[in-house]
Amino acid sequence: MAYKFKSRATADLTMLDAPGKQIMLVLGKTPGEPGIVTVEQIPGAISALETAVVEDEKRRKALEEEVKNGNPKAGEALAKLSDELGAVSLRQRVKPLVDMFRASAQEGKDVTWER
Repeated sequence: MAYKFKSRATADLTMLDAPGKQIMLVLGKTPGEPGIVTVEQIPGAISALETAVVEDEKRRKALEEEVKNGNPKAGEALAKLSDELGAVSLRQRVKPLVDMFRASAQEGKDVTWER
């Protein structure tokens, strides 16, 4: 299944299940259920996504450093993280959604999603 994000300010955005679920959790929303980010909530949503991106990049970088230093458990953790999230970074995944949020805020439109 996939998540479909909608706004009257932009084209629809479709996101696969695993990354969509991750983003729902970052936004403090219940995965799998339809929802809304109101215009008033958009700045907080953008901030939450940007914070999650920074944390994700720090975690990936720390694991990569441990792998370089020969820690076999770090290699397993990095492989598991890649299996869960794929080769695409969180920064790449959230960019279109953040762009949607910014355009929606500028035009005073809410963002909704369904699954």
